[in-house]
Amino acid sequence: MRIARFSTDSGMSFGVIEGEEVAAIAAHPFGELVPTGQRFALADVRLLAPILPSKVVAIGKNYAEHVQEMGGEQPAEPVVFIKPSTAVIGPGEAVAYPEKLSQRVDYEGELAVVIGRMCREVPVERAPEVILGYTCANDVTARDLQQRDGQWSRAKGFDTFCPLGPWIETEADPSDLEITTTVNGEVRQRARTSQLVHDVPTLIAHVSQVMTLLPGDVILTGTPAGVGPLAIGDEVAVTVESVGTLANRVVARD
Repeated sequence: MRIARFSTDSGMSFGVIEGEEVAAIAAHPFGELVPTGQRFALADVRLLAPILPSKVVAIGKNYAEHVQEMGGEQPAEPVVFIKPSTAVIGPGEAVAYPEKLSQRVDYEGELAVVIGRMCREVPVERAPEVILGYTCANDVTARDLQQRDGQWSRAKGFDTFCPLGPWIETEADPSDLEITTTVNGEVRQRARTSQLVHDVPTLIAHVSQVMTLLPGDVILTGTPAGVGPLAIGDEVAVTVESVGTLANRVVARD
């Protein structure tokens, strides 16, 4: 099932995508889905970020080849950092390049996990119970600021630096999905989630030992090798097998 968040002339709704239509549901997608009876053609709605999380919990250094290309060592435990909810944008929205502050902004295509219920201290074997579904993500990063600061909050926390979408796929198997990132149609990253150093259940167990996860929170599972710079005018697209494609254009920040 694909759950979308979308807007029409009458406001914002959640809905279930059925072919070329979206069937609106009442309230939110956590718990029983209650249809409203309203249906819209996909071509007539604007897809938004599929969820507005209270927090985006991101994982660094989770593909061995990416660790190598960045010149680091593979950590024994997942490296956890936070991206602010204000960084989230949806499919088709613009990534704003902060030229006054950074001269190197990179794409990082990733599989994102959407949490479906409040949880803490989740055992690895019960992790699937707390997952609503999966979406595509781009952990946009001001690489020069990351290197300069020695920590990642500023570099990864700019407004628009967390595109998510285009919807939440509830039935994907995260153990072996292909992830592809393109810039202007040219493939820059290609990997499979089977190459994750720490898999999705392990990440949920690790993060939930530290903090309570709320419905709609997002865990970014890490980016594979092939990260690189973006320029104003570029279109960057992240495709996750069985999930969809998230595309965003890069513009100058006002």
